[in-house]
Amino acid sequence: MKVRKLVSIDDLDFEKGGGLIPVVVQDHESLRVLTLAYVNREALEKTVKTGYAHFFRRSFGRIMKKGETSGNVQRIIEILVDCDADAILYLVEPAGPACHLGEETCFHNRLKNNAGD
Repeated sequence: MKVRKLVSIDDLDFEKGGGLIPVVVQDHESLRVLTLAYVNREALEKTVKTGYAHFFRRSFGRIMKKGETSGNVQRIIEILVDCDADAILYLVEPAGPACHLGEETCFHNRLKNNAGD
């Protein structure tokens, strides 16, 4: 993949999402989507500074390091910004499951459809 330009935190549009930006988290080797989370500016700054994923946990109303309680941290390999600068992608090296239920990915449930599920 060709990186087109470098983007700073100041270039990101936090206002569009009410101060939060969605983050897609992918395993850097398998490219499997692990989770969708949110960051505010401070959480992203902590991620960049420490090299480990930090998120703004809406259910707790605070910033938390991924794996803070479980030990299942996500080491940042690369952070990519979308073309509108209002969403980001963390490519990570996970240390254990991403899901708080113990699943490898948070996306382990399938939506029923009306065609026989």
